[in-house]
Amino acid sequence: MVISNIGGAIFQIILLDLVFSIDSILTAVGMTEHLPIMVIAVLVAIAVMLLAADPLGEFIHKNPTVVMLALGFLLMIGMVLIAEGFGAHVPKGYIYAAMAFSAGVEALNMWQRKSHERKAAARTAASGGDPSI
Repeated sequence: MVISNIGGAIFQIILLDLVFSIDSILTAVGMTEHLPIMVIAVLVAIAVMLLAADPLGEFIHKNPTVVMLALGFLLMIGMVLIAEGFGAHVPKGYIYAAMAFSAGVEALNMWQRKSHERKAAARTAASGGDPSI
């Protein structure tokens, strides 16, 4: 779906925020029986999503491999939940260690890509704009 104007984009963001704040509602319902706390939880979740949307989108645009890393994390967590549903116990330390290792490798890859881009830009600037040199 392509949004052609700013009003439509804002409407879509607000609609998605409301849909995704259902998890906050369920969490708030599970944690408290007080309606004002539930409302505050939803409003805070919407505010955080609105504030984080642009920086997060920009980060993901610059680092698309992070999306695959997040998918891997979700798949791993899903498999652990399925295994625990069948009665198998998976120590959380293994999960956290695997996630930390993967995030560390991704951080090194991002650092290496940024270093490579800086070196390429320096070579281009030193050669007078000719990237083939």
